[in-house]
Amino acid sequence: MSHEHHDHEHHDHAHQNHDNHADATENPYAKADAQFWNSLYEERPARWSGNPNPQLIAEASDLAPGTALDVGCGEGADALWLARRGWKVTGTDISSVALSRAKAHVEGSGVDIEWLEADLTKWDPQGRSFDLVSAQFFHMLEPARGELFRALGELVAPGGHLLIVGHSPHESPTEHHRAMLHTPDYVESLFTDGWKVLVSESRERDLPANPEMHHTTDTVVLLQRLSASTDSSS
Repeated sequence: MSHEHHDHEHHDHAHQNHDNHADATENPYAKADAQFWNSLYEERPARWSGNPNPQLIAEASDLAPGTALDVGCGEGADALWLARRGWKVTGTDISSVALSRAKAHVEGSGVDIEWLEADLTKWDPQGRSFDLVSAQFFHMLEPARGELFRALGELVAPGGHLLIVGHSPHESPTEHHRAMLHTPDYVESLFTDGWKVLVSESRERDLPANPEMHHTTDTVVLLQRLSASTDSSS
């Protein structure tokens, strides 16, 4: 799975470093695989901040706990936050290094999280569904992005929620990088019949002082799946 993910304080720092080297040709995230992500994590002892993503906190704090899928869970901060709030969490990532760190991150926390090493562009969920599917900062090119987002929607149980958060394309320095990002309207266009839009906006966020960070606006879309009768058309 090719994606960029997790934990804003260090998240954008990683994006900036790699984007600068790739803008002239092709962003390496666009064709990232397990080897790429393992190498990325091995570059430093902690890739992300260790804090949950603020848009997850903003949108999931008032949801009734159920089953949750943390897509691209990275080093486990979002999964741990959800589990501590009573969710039964499955954290999935393509990187075995990330998952090892996630397990260590939650060790001794008193919560039980299922960890799954998988490329979700190829994963067979075998009929599983979740009350919340959270995808934070999946920056991909078309058509893979639309295919993945729709597949994530299929994992949402009737009445459940799909949260998709990304960086705003309006702040991207190059055309290629903008092509990897999405607007709220784009996400809405993928989910019409059988879905209710609860949140769809570009949202500014506070950032710690860091001259390498150039993203200050997130696209935030929270959708609710309405009924089993319309799932097949979504």
